[in-house]
Amino acid sequence: MSPALAKSSEKLKNEIEDYHKGVKYLHESGIQKVPKKYIFPISERPNSYIINENPQVASKHNLKLPIIDFSQLYGPNRAQVLDSLSYACKNYGFFQLINHGIPEEVIKSMVDVGGRFFDLPLVEREKYMTKDMTTPVRYGTSFNQTKDGVFCWRDFLKLVCDPLPQVLPHWPSSPSDFREMAVTYSKETKILFIKLVEAILESLGINVATKNKTQQNDEEMLKEFEDGSQLMAVNFYPPCPNPDLTLGMPPHSDYGFLTLLLQDEVEGLQVKCNDDWVTIQPIPNAFVVNVGDHLEIFSNGKYKSVLHRVLVNSLKSRISVASLHSLPFNSIIKPSPKLISETNPSLYKDTNFAAFLDYLKSCDSTNKSFLETRKLI
Repeated sequence: MSPALAKSSEKLKNEIEDYHKGVKYLHESGIQKVPKKYIFPISERPNSYIINENPQVASKHNLKLPIIDFSQLYGPNRAQVLDSLSYACKNYGFFQLINHGIPEEVIKSMVDVGGRFFDLPLVEREKYMTKDMTTPVRYGTSFNQTKDGVFCWRDFLKLVCDPLPQVLPHWPSSPSDFREMAVTYSKETKILFIKLVEAILESLGINVATKNKTQQNDEEMLKEFEDGSQLMAVNFYPPCPNPDLTLGMPPHSDYGFLTLLLQDEVEGLQVKCNDDWVTIQPIPNAFVVNVGDHLEIFSNGKYKSVLHRVLVNSLKSRISVASLHSLPFNSIIKPSPKLISETNPSLYKDTNFAAFLDYLKSCDSTNKSFLETRKLI
């Protein structure tokens, strides 16, 4: 091999290694432009929807999601709140949840300790790097770095939260208060998820609160959710020198029943609404809650799992904490029998977590391609 060719090969090898060290490493190295590996095709870039668009409709691209006041579920306005919840899940697939009962201190502590984890030296963070998607803790970059043709501008720490006594010893022990803060937060969000599920089931006409024999199966179903899966993803998006060329996360829908997303004050989340990408304005201490693929299947398509993506910016870092909840990993997900009839047949195949993992390992996981494979019609 010629010296020039050897030098080029070595440069390429170093670039590949740098990509897999993550975007925080790239940002701290002082890069002045986005590497080619992160540049999306023109049609997929953040501002592509503006091309040929009437400037007078630009205001459409800021969306106020339905706001659900959780505290009102436990008073005389429960019926109206359930109607609002149903409307949001049908028409948006997203809503903002306020007055949810999780202390502000717990929320701020989780964002703070998440940020301090990403402030650790790379040698500490990369201890948790692995390609094994079944491990209790996984640090990585992009969306699916083993399959992504184009990388996105995100680093993440994923934590399996159940069974907690078994997975906790694998969680990061640095910062020193990381486990304590993350455990408290995971427990609080799990409790909130169960209460939300009960309300969502009721909004679908499945009332688990009624205590009689005919409701036994519904109560057993709620118990399944209580024993269900929970995955936390702490996402870090550092400043990007060319935010118009890349994405923090590509368009995707969430696998699971519900996702409870905690954002800091930096906007970045966008939701696909009426063929437009619209930005969700952060509300302090609120959760952005979205319908996952499992809930769309369970509701037989009544509630929608909607595409969303993340933009980045050149000035500020952004942190979010996503808590993804569903039934236990070994459960079969299928349309609820209570929502199936001769006039409303099942629209989805049965599925499980193993099928999703196989799919994720075999192909590009962006867009709604997995959910599309579950449809019967």
